[in-house]
Amino acid sequence: MAEVVEAHVVVSGRVQGVWFRGTTQRVATAAGVRGWVRNLPDRSVEAVLQGERTAVESVIDFMRTGPPGAAVIDCVVSWRPAGERFHGFDIRY
Repeated sequence: MAEVVEAHVVVSGRVQGVWFRGTTQRVATAAGVRGWVRNLPDRSVEAVLQGERTAVESVIDFMRTGPPGAAVIDCVVSWRPAGERFHGFDIRY
């Protein structure tokens, strides 16, 4: 079984009000990545992604651009040991 990795991602720019969370959820689920995504009060989007490294990297690649209508200015990724194990990929509020 492949090693499970975890990435903490914060994306800034025009990333709220453009279906960023919903599209991230769809992309992550399709890639087999678990975790969550949420809006932050400073208008950025935060996510925790868990899964095989190549799958997590594919979701990060999507997040660097986002869905149509998004204008990503920055995408900060922090790799860390997998903590809590997630079941599925949720949008948090």
